Amino acid sequence: MVSTSPPRTRIGKIVGASLIGTTIEWYDFFLYGSAAALVFNKLFFPTQDALTGTLLSFLTYAVGFAARPLGGLVFGHYGDRLGRKRLLVISLLMMGGATFLIGLLPTYATLGTGAAVLLTLLRLIQGFALGGEWGGAVLLVSEHGEPRNRGFWASWPQAGAPGGNLIATGVLALLTAVQPEDAFLSWGWRIPFLLSGVLVLIGLWIRLTVTESPVFQEALAKQEKTPSMPILDVLRYHWRDVLLAIGARLVENISYYVITAFILVYAVEAAGLSKQTALNAVLIASAIHFVTIPLWGALSDRVGRRPVYLFGAAAMGLWAFAFFPLIDTKSFFLVTLAVTVGLIFHGAMYGPQAAFFSEMFATRMRYSGVSIGYQLASIVAGALAPIIAVALLGAYDSGLPVSIYVAVAAVLTLLAVYLSKETRDRDLTAIEATSTPGQPSVIHAVKEA
Repeated sequence: MVSTSPPRTRIGKIVGASLIGTTIEWYDFFLYGSAAALVFNKLFFPTQDALTGTLLSFLTYAVGFAARPLGGLVFGHYGDRLGRKRLLVISLLMMGGATFLIGLLPTYATLGTGAAVLLTLLRLIQGFALGGEWGGAVLLVSEHGEPRNRGFWASWPQAGAPGGNLIATGVLALLTAVQPEDAFLSWGWRIPFLLSGVLVLIGLWIRLTVTESPVFQEALAKQEKTPSMPILDVLRYHWRDVLLAIGARLVENISYYVITAFILVYAVEAAGLSKQTALNAVLIASAIHFVTIPLWGALSDRVGRRPVYLFGAAAMGLWAFAFFPLIDTKSFFLVTLAVTVGLIFHGAMYGPQAAFFSEMFATRMRYSGVSIGYQLASIVAGALAPIIAVALLGAYDSGLPVSIYVAVAAVLTLLAVYLSKETRDRDLTAIEATSTPGQPSVIHAVKEA
């Protein structure tokens, strides 16, 4: 049998390549979210009032989430047939190219409504690429690492999310600090998008140096016939796992975009804070978030995925009611505290999530399974979260309804994780789904056979 436990130096290289690649892709994706809150309403929807323009801007932002399940389907299909590595290279090129082109787009003043159409099209490409990125990145690490440390190693690609947000927010914060408002709206906002071209070249060079997943290669060698439609096997054997993964993501995904994207609207429009204050708070919190995610992943290796995840969901549901009152104080320290604690609780879900979801699915349908479960949740959770939050703010002029919205999502996530089985000790070398359709213990059944 081919060994699936490579030397530490090898797993370190795999983790580094996945982390850098996901950081770049999340930088591109989150940069759009921050720009949607700060400038796109003025540049692409200037005929609307401020709040309506922001809502329309977030609608184009949500389009990226709608494309993610399609990207997950396509990349998952070919990733389960051809391997993880080459699909990750393609996703990086697509994401970086779309982001670079956004930096070259004409605005409403030049092209009218056509500018918003082009912006939406490029956002669709971003979402499609990210839909394929996440599954491949976490699987490449999960399937290289040793089982006893899988939660820790697999959490590092997850840290690419706050890493990308940290860079995106940092670049925007720097530009808004050194540029007058007119200059930033005229051309300064383009700089972070054009910077993506350089970052993609770096990420591409690194990703081309890593090896394919040994678990996938072993499965490919042992299986006589390559599955023609892995997604059909997912729906046959793992439909319950897909639903549980969607439920597990609800409050994790909703809370993240409320904390990091909607705060830029709430802090400025409702609390009367400056954009710079809100950006700096997110910047500091994202740095702490980046550090704590692997710690939560390591803890899940010791106590299990479910206990850590359940704690994060419960804590987030409660913290939602402290979040907006702290922002309303207008104290930079308390605003930063609100965002930081929220992201720490988010990390308790996001850290174990990569290993948790990877361990739910058999090898030759794993890319499809994790991608669909993860990305379908993005439509009902992350895509709608800023839109619903802005609508609630406009209707009630208060953050309390948004807190209730997050708390309800937390209850649904707690239920989904409670109904899930602990996966920490599952064997990722399982190849075939041998249990009856609809049972969530497919991999466990293979291991015990």
